[in-house]
Amino acid sequence: MPVYRDEAVVLRTHKLGEADRILTLLTRRHGKVRAVAKGVRRTGSKFGARLEPFMVADLQLYEGRSLDVVTQAESLGSYGAEISQDYASYTAANAMVEAADKLTEAEGSLQQYLLLVGALRSLARTEHGASLTLDSYLLRALALAGWAPSFQDCARCGRTGEHTAVVVQLGGVVCDAECAPPGTPRIARSTVALLGALLSGDWAFAESASTGDRNQASGIVAAYTQWHLERGLRSLPHVSRETTAQ
Repeated sequence: MPVYRDEAVVLRTHKLGEADRILTLLTRRHGKVRAVAKGVRRTGSKFGARLEPFMVADLQLYEGRSLDVVTQAESLGSYGAEISQDYASYTAANAMVEAADKLTEAEGSLQQYLLLVGALRSLARTEHGASLTLDSYLLRALALAGWAPSFQDCARCGRTGEHTAVVVQLGGVVCDAECAPPGTPRIARSTVALLGALLSGDWAFAESASTGDRNQASGIVAAYTQWHLERGLRSLPHVSRETTAQ
């Protein structure tokens, strides 16, 4: 059977029999792969700890009929332990890998792989707030999948301006008068600016935002994600969010 190597993020795992585990992987070159890791649940397993969720590893696999088989695993990013020690980071990471699972298929997606690895690394190193990191990841991942939101020009007519009406079904902000459907809620301009910063990766601006703007932006990101993924993310309601207003 053909043998191949690739880097991969472990998205989720399932028990198989008494000692094996089925892995769902997002790989650097082969897209999403389902594989069996044999014997990893035994105490003496040489690479069981390297194949837990949120871990990044260099793998050797051989192709099977229905599932590939992992034969070697070398750790590239041991992010699972650090992420699991913090509830906010853990819930954010679960939402990230679930989104990656839904947004990627068999074909390779190097940008999606690199985006997820970077987001998990950032969570493990606590470079930014977990909620901000998650919202930025979701917006960027959706953009890479072809659903880039607009937080500057009107998503319907393209007119520039300081729009404050957001319609997720139309793709972002829209003209307050001409394009916004009747009853469309308005949000603060500072929240719109925060959404734009999360999409572009302007962390200095994002981290200076008030808790109120962060919470309002998170609600919009969640709605936008649910709209495009149809059934949304089961992990998202469990994400730890900031609740104290500033």
